[in-house]
Amino acid sequence: MTPQEKANQLGIDLSPQVPGYLNLCIRSGNQLITSGHVSDLKGVLGKGLSVEEGYAAARNCMEKILRSVHHTHGTLDGLRCLKLLGCVYSAGDFTDQHLVINGASDLVHELYGKDGDGYHARSALGFAALPTGAAVEVEAIFEIL
Repeated sequence: MTPQEKANQLGIDLSPQVPGYLNLCIRSGNQLITSGHVSDLKGVLGKGLSVEEGYAAARNCMEKILRSVHHTHGTLDGLRCLKLLGCVYSAGDFTDQHLVINGASDLVHELYGKDGDGYHARSALGFAALPTGAAVEVEAIFEIL
């Protein structure tokens, strides 16, 4: 099953999003580079929000990224995920950012394979605040194969 077919089977909405101030996904050579996509969930991890809620928020970000990538590239097929940057709105003593951003990584692994085109580099960082109070923000770089 292709990544596009898997996304459809999972019920991921791939309809175009309305861009805001900046381009949501831009092609440069054989790469697709996304802007940061924020979660619908608002709040602070470690101060009212659990790791599980953050995980779901990171997955939500990745679904939005896939929508933007699909809109720019026309399909989710023929891609390799190179890099994710995950930003987590974190309480000062919260240290499980990596577990939160697994929500985005696990979706990439589910679509592209953990040992194949979904095996990506990643950073997971804590921030004192994120735009609009979002709990999580994720950006990605894909290679067009």
